[in-house]
Amino acid sequence: MKSSYIRVSQWINRFGSIPLLGSIPWLRKAAGAGAKHIQVPKEIHWASLDAGGVRCEWMTPPNAPTDAVLLYLHGGGGVLGLYNSSRKMIGHIAMACNLRTLIPDYRLAPEHPFPAGMNDCVSAYLWLLSEGFEPHRIVIAGDSIGGYLTICTLLVLRGEGVPRPAAAVCISPNTDLTCSGKSMRTNALRDALLSPKFARTMAHHYIGGSDLNDPYISPLLAQLLGLPPFLVQAGAYEILLDDSRRFSEKAKAAGVNLTLEIWPRMWHDWHSCVPDLPEANQAIKHIAEFVNKHI
Repeated sequence: MKSSYIRVSQWINRFGSIPLLGSIPWLRKAAGAGAKHIQVPKEIHWASLDAGGVRCEWMTPPNAPTDAVLLYLHGGGGVLGLYNSSRKMIGHIAMACNLRTLIPDYRLAPEHPFPAGMNDCVSAYLWLLSEGFEPHRIVIAGDSIGGYLTICTLLVLRGEGVPRPAAAVCISPNTDLTCSGKSMRTNALRDALLSPKFARTMAHHYIGGSDLNDPYISPLLAQLLGLPPFLVQAGAYEILLDDSRRFSEKAKAAGVNLTLEIWPRMWHDWHSCVPDLPEANQAIKHIAEFVNKHI
C-alpha cells in the first residue's frame, strides 16, 4: 500500500542528486505542493508560536494534560521543511499519546548547515524547561533526520549538564551521515520511500564543510552513556536499517535501556501511511504505549 505522500517522495527522490543550491527551493516547493492536500487530524488544535527564537507549532489533542509534552523533530533530510505530510503523521502520534506536541520548524540546509538545525532543537527543549515543563514530563521523538536530531539533541543536553527528558523515540533514524551502512545497498530496491542517492545528497547539504568525525554529526562515534530510555523503530526493507541496528547495539553496550523494533516488509517512515496502513497504526500504538510508560 502506497500513500500519496510516498508517491510524491519517490518523485522527489529522482531529483535528489541535484547538488545546486538553486534546485533546493524548487524541491521544497514540489514537496510542499505535493503534500498540501494531506489532512491533519481534525481533532487537533494547531497553532504557531515563537519558542525561544525558534519557529514552532503546537499540536494539542482534546483533553491532553497541560503539564506534559512531546517534542517532535520532523524529517526531511535537514533540507526539506515541515509539510502536511509530516503534520499528519505527527498529529496521529500526538493523538495516540494524548500529549501536547511541540514541533520546531528548525533552520534548514544548505542555507543553514550543521549545527543550525540541531541548535534550534536544543533551544526548543530549553524553552520548554523555561516554561515550567519538568524534564520527567517531556519525551523527545523524531523520524528520519529528526531521529538523528533527537539523538544529537540528547548528546548536547548531556554535554551541557541539562536534565534529560523522560524518554526518546526514533523512527527510521539516520545515525550515520556517511551513509555507509550495508542496508544502503541491500535495501536500495526495496525501500518504497527513500533512495540512497537522495539520502547522500541531503546529508551532503546538511553537513556542509563540517568534520564527519564530529560525534554530533556521526552519533555512532559518540559516547552514549547516560541517555534516557529509547524506542527505535525501523523497517526491514529500509535503506537506513543498519543505522538503527548499529546505534541500538552501541547504546545497549553503553547501558542505555533501549528497545529496537524491526518491522517486517516495512520501508522508511511507513508511519506516514497512517491511518490507511495497519502496520503504521500498530507502530504508532507501540510508540504511545512506550511514551505513556515513561512519562
